[in-house]
Amino acid sequence: MNEKIKMLIAGTLLGATLLGCASGPLTTRESSALVGTGLGAAAGGIVGSAVGRPAAGALIGGGLGLVTGALIGDQLQGQQYRRR
Repeated sequence: MNEKIKMLIAGTLLGATLLGCASGPLTTRESSALVGTGLGAAAGGIVGSAVGRPAAGALIGGGLGLVTGALIGDQLQGQQYRRR
């Protein structure tokens, strides 16, 4: 897969994430997913650059970070609701 397609996919995912979070203040789940995506993409880009494929590493890392951040945020948000 060439670099232009990878960047298009990454941009689409980022745009979808930002548009999905544009309806008011972020919930705990959404903010955790956003942070996870950023950290995962950064870590993936660093690891990917070590093997010569930073865009692929950032794309994979961002996806894994999104899922992980959303799962952690869901648990935190559930705890917040139970405390009320």
